Amino acid sequence: MDKESLLRLVDMLHKDKDIDKDIVFQGIESALESAAKKHLRTEESVSIKIDKVTGEITALRGECEIDLSDLGRITAQTAKQVIIQKIREAERDVIYDDYVGRKGTIVSGIVQRFEGPTMVVNLGKIEGYLPKSEQISNEYYHPGERIRCLVTEVKKIGHKVKILLSRTHPCFVRQLFELEVPEIPEKIVEIKGLVREAGYRTKIAVYSDESNVDCVGACVGVRGIRIKNIVDELNGEKIDIIRWDDEPEVLIPNTLKPAEATGILLSPENHIATVVVPNDQLSLAIGKRGQNVRLASKLAGWDIDIITEVELEQEREREEAEKTTGEEVEETVLNEDTGDDKSKENKE
Repeated sequence: MDKESLLRLVDMLHKDKDIDKDIVFQGIESALESAAKKHLRTEESVSIKIDKVTGEITALRGECEIDLSDLGRITAQTAKQVIIQKIREAERDVIYDDYVGRKGTIVSGIVQRFEGPTMVVNLGKIEGYLPKSEQISNEYYHPGERIRCLVTEVKKIGHKVKILLSRTHPCFVRQLFELEVPEIPEKIVEIKGLVREAGYRTKIAVYSDESNVDCVGACVGVRGIRIKNIVDELNGEKIDIIRWDDEPEVLIPNTLKPAEATGILLSPENHIATVVVPNDQLSLAIGKRGQNVRLASKLAGWDIDIITEVELEQEREREEAEKTTGEEVEETVLNEDTGDDKSKENKE
């Protein structure tokens, strides 16, 4: 390879593969040294340096200069293979460094194909893998469709980089909110908690220190445009936006929304909250297959029991009846004791 071709190769790799020129030069030098040493079958050190401006190659065997053209075609082929290997490694490292910094963020790509149940997504320079377990069960994509996913893992495997993606991870929804609600990355609104059952429902608790900021309204957006964009991306997944409060008496009823609570009883020693709801709100508070109350418990960090106002009244009546019965029994026992004392006095 002549000097001009060598410099053009380095420049092309730098531009097309985004590989640093120094890394390319080092790879070529290392490849040529390895090939030369193998061809010469020598224990002496072989040093090859490339002038990065002129492309001039200087080769030394010990202290003696050698002509690379004397090394033959086999050496050139060996050098070429090593160069290709070094370039692939450098390209892998560039992609790895790029995507490892994007871990936990959303990337966009095109559905390429399916390998069994795993979806392969074309991300541009590389493919990402969306396993079945990370796909939302009620979503269906076809090759050629655009898709957005969360980068969950980036790892080197041989000369390749494997990128694992997810659409079910709670951080996928968190990232969508950060993209749609500028007040969140600006730290005006803070996400205090987020729980999710992918494809069905998400509950997100938000908070703002600034009294003039409506944290829930900021997430909903004017005419609901912000939350609509997020729900559309999630293909209709329900999202409950909850106002965070440090007091469990306030937070726990909020987590059960859209159901409305009328009362709450806390048992701090076992971390159980009993929430009272109107009769017609019971099924809404529990949710389909217990989903609403289950997510509310995770978000609040309390075990939540739900009872209706009628059940609460019945419980109070039962406790009152037990109390009355207990008092009657106590009075009867007291009367019997008094009667026994009087009998003893009469006998005496």
